[in-house]
Amino acid sequence: MKHREYIQALSEILTQLDDGARWLRRSLTRCRKAAAKRELSAADLDAFEALTSRYARVSDMILQKLFRCLDAIELEDSGTLLDALNRAEKRGLIVSADVFREVRELRNEIAHEYAQENLRPLFNGVLDRAPILLETIRRARIYSRRYIPKGKDQSQTKGVKSRRRHPRQRGGPAGSHPGWKDSASVRAQKAW
Repeated sequence: MKHREYIQALSEILTQLDDGARWLRRSLTRCRKAAAKRELSAADLDAFEALTSRYARVSDMILQKLFRCLDAIELEDSGTLLDALNRAEKRGLIVSADVFREVRELRNEIAHEYAQENLRPLFNGVLDRAPILLETIRRARIYSRRYIPKGKDQSQTKGVKSRRRHPRQRGGPAGSHPGWKDSASVRAQKAW
């Protein structure tokens, strides 16, 4: 892949992660209410099933797609998962590699847990760690601004009309062109 293809892939990954984060937040809201109950109903169990599935999907996208894509853009060898986590920590995408290893271990537990009596601790773990995923997506979006020019990110531009300025408003700061006004000059005029 060429560098610009990796940038395009990063934009697509961020869009997918934004969608995943939206659904993960929705499940979190529903399941936090259900977690307070002593006994979980069938509907509650369905909601937790959706939450754990979304948690696993988002964590996989972050680990397998996002971190690997950033490594490729920055010409890093992909290496092991621990290498990718350490680089993500250095980039400021995650708080610590150890915390994200716990995220990954919980994802693996989700994939292999079948016993009904072990579900409550699993659900509580997802409720505790899902915000880590959401924060990682937020940080990744900020970090990725250095590679994705403003207005080129698919999730930012989808369905959004561009704001066109009047030709006289293309100047610099207030006073440099008669049609240009900054917020300070507008406030000053209103004060008079």
